[in-house]
Amino acid sequence: MSKSNIIISEWFHLYSNDVYNYLVYYTGSTDVEDLVQEVFIKVIMGLKSYKGQSSPKTWIISIARNVAIDDARKRNKKRNLSFDEQLISIDGDSPEKFFLQNEEKQALYNAIQMLKSNYREVILLRGIKDMTVSETAEILNWKEEKVRSTYSRALKSLRKLQGGDLNDEL
Repeated sequence: MSKSNIIISEWFHLYSNDVYNYLVYYTGSTDVEDLVQEVFIKVIMGLKSYKGQSSPKTWIISIARNVAIDDARKRNKKRNLSFDEQLISIDGDSPEKFFLQNEEKQALYNAIQMLKSNYREVILLRGIKDMTVSETAEILNWKEEKVRSTYSRALKSLRKLQGGDLNDEL
């Protein structure tokens, strides 16, 4: 097995759940397995261009973000996700089913989906994926100060959408 195959296998093992969860939040759908595959295909294709200037996780989440943006453009429609449709399509005791059955998290998820895109992105990266300001800035190609201020505004907007109560979800 070549060194690059070992690296890709290790990264897939370490980061595929993070990529999956990020794409679920970003797209508003639990049907993202194909997108996860596409992300790791792009990782394989771009491995020679990876210079190690950021962590592998940051680099892979950046790729996931671009794949999600491309997918949204292809579909050319807004994602208004119905939890009823999702509950029907999920079987077993998957993490998504547990997440979707929790009322508070459903409300938070709905509120996040209602945010404008730059607020949603910074909330997903900072609040949900718990990435640092610098990692988030690198993924979004923003300055760190913009990440901080946008995150603050996004939290305020999210609180308004939830009636002022985030219940320490983020």
